[in-house]
Amino acid sequence: MKQLTAGEGMRLISPLPYAVVTCLDPDGRPNAIGVSWLTITSIEPFMFLISIAPQRYSHEGIEKNGEFVINFPSQDQAQSAWICGVTSGRSGDKIQRANLKLIPSLKLRTPCMAEATAVFECKVVNAITTGDHTVFVGEVVAVRGNEHQPSHLYYLPPEELMSCDYQGHVELQLLKD
Repeated sequence: MKQLTAGEGMRLISPLPYAVVTCLDPDGRPNAIGVSWLTITSIEPFMFLISIAPQRYSHEGIEKNGEFVINFPSQDQAQSAWICGVTSGRSGDKIQRANLKLIPSLKLRTPCMAEATAVFECKVVNAITTGDHTVFVGEVVAVRGNEHQPSHLYYLPPEELMSCDYQGHVELQLLKD
């Protein structure tokens, strides 16, 4: 085996799940960020964790409002999801630019993505600084999904998304902003 950079190693373990995390910005307006550093961390109670760098605009909103929604976009939402991952909401309305269609959440003020494959509404129960990122641990308070949208997205560094459904159908897309 040869020694690799962190980026080379990440490419070898790809694809990584790709989600759009919706949140409220510090002023209470909807915002979104593309993330691939997320995982289920507990079944009872049901919890997810997401990892976000403190300089990201969404970090500020999640920290202030104490909630976020993990949206697993469908294949049809790939371009919108990609825009959420490569642009900032600090300098403009990312929701409008990405053409995201949002609907009210069941239990949070933060909206969720319409037509996502699955949506997990989370209340922040812990925040842990881990080097250059903050891990937000969210307890899931509501779950919804669309069985007619069985595919969701995975990230292939540096600029590709792929979709895969539960029957193993795969499609690659090269996406650029």
